[in-house]
Amino acid sequence: MKNIIIAFGIIWGAVFFTNTIPAMAQNNHQSTEVTVHQQEQTGEDQHQSDTEHAGDHGDAHDAEGAHNLAPAWLVIPFVVLLLMIATGPLFYEHFWHHNYPKVAIGLATVVVLYYIFSLHNVHLPIHALAEYLQFIALLASLYIASGGILIEIDKKSTPMANVTLLIIGAIVSNLIGTTGASMLLVRPFIRLNKHNIQAYHIIFFIFMVSNVGGSLTPIGDPPLFLGFLKGIPFFWTLEHNWPAWIIALTILSVVFFIIDKKFGRANDTEELEPVSYTNKISLIGSKNFLWLLVVIISVFLDPNVLDWVPAIVYDGTKFSFLREIIMFSVAFFSYKFADKRAIKGNEFNFEPIREVAFIFIGIFGTMMPALELVGEFAKSPEGSALISHNSLYWGTGLLSGFLDNAPTYLNFLAAAMASRGARIGDVEMVRQFAMDGYHDSAFQLMAISIASVFFGAMTYIGNGPNFMVKSIAEQTGIKMPSFFGYIIRFSIPILMPVLIIIWLIFFAFS
Repeated sequence: MKNIIIAFGIIWGAVFFTNTIPAMAQNNHQSTEVTVHQQEQTGEDQHQSDTEHAGDHGDAHDAEGAHNLAPAWLVIPFVVLLLMIATGPLFYEHFWHHNYPKVAIGLATVVVLYYIFSLHNVHLPIHALAEYLQFIALLASLYIASGGILIEIDKKSTPMANVTLLIIGAIVSNLIGTTGASMLLVRPFIRLNKHNIQAYHIIFFIFMVSNVGGSLTPIGDPPLFLGFLKGIPFFWTLEHNWPAWIIALTILSVVFFIIDKKFGRANDTEELEPVSYTNKISLIGSKNFLWLLVVIISVFLDPNVLDWVPAIVYDGTKFSFLREIIMFSVAFFSYKFADKRAIKGNEFNFEPIREVAFIFIGIFGTMMPALELVGEFAKSPEGSALISHNSLYWGTGLLSGFLDNAPTYLNFLAAAMASRGARIGDVEMVRQFAMDGYHDSAFQLMAISIASVFFGAMTYIGNGPNFMVKSIAEQTGIKMPSFFGYIIRFSIPILMPVLIIIWLIFFAFS
């Protein structure tokens, strides 16, 4: 708790200090506007156009300091953090376990302070802070609310039973998000396989439930939801992504079935004592489904979509706070009034969400230079010339595996639209881009959408639920692979061929 208070004290202190800058700029801006209005009406019209243009995330950044682009060396803290996440639990576990909050906060603070005091760019740090709060509010509320739901499956663990549960989880991901489905089903999945649980069970759960499964609706995965908020029609993802969704899940299901058939019974000792099963599913704490429903409904309370939703306006951008207040309130009350039998049965504790909260403070704080440099290059004439559905698929995908896939999605969508003379801040332009209003634009958006969701499973940090599922598994005694072990043993030999097949079928020869 002390570390959390220090972390938010540093971040909010920086924001409070830098808020004096835009406030002064706003006062000067208002004085200038009055003068221009008195001199010439057309000047006012031009000013209004410029103000609307600066309302974009990307355009506002250009207006504030495109000339103050982050230097390439500022990516070093992000690389250091990734390396420590990868090597800490393996080579210096004691130090990492006790000090990862300080490491994450320290590296993020270095980057944020450089942006504020050297680049004089407060826009990106404030956006990163807002995105982090949205991220952790959603994950915390879904994690805590689902922790009060105990699902018991009294059924024998078989490869077919496991595949069925994974597919059900993939479908549910589109209704309550990959985070909600992961937190709701990972514990029942572990209990179902309690006599023979192995690391590959959890890895395939991450592949199918925590990532690939949520590619059909904007609720499914954060990148798709951000696209919906920008103007992409709600059912666009279902219409365009379902063939790739079916093929990827089918391949992963077959591979898992073969692996589970061969290795799943290796550690099974229950055959020594025959056990009878009722094949029934019991549920304790069902009232917490109402809390989950509140979280899902609150997701849509975005001031950029609904004008009546209150917002904090900064530099022409509306930041949500009502939605986050609701989510944090759900996190508090869903735990306070949860069925204690469910809490005890799930062996619920706050360590997984604590670990995610601190690790992603570091990720959100340090990844700004990497995203900015990639985004600037993609929007440049040289970068625009390289934009195609193939480069968007692999570019969005590979970066989504190592950066948070939501901002990666927005950066590549903005670059793709800029190459067609469109702006991501214009809702109608985004809608037209999705509806193929520009040459092959819907196809490019399909490449961005599928890649950002599917490649999120490449590493533990590609998507928020990955790290939480890993943490929960480790707390139950499952020995999970290291950061590099995950990539080398599972992502490259199993997931990468699936991603290549999807590329060959849908994009390579189009």
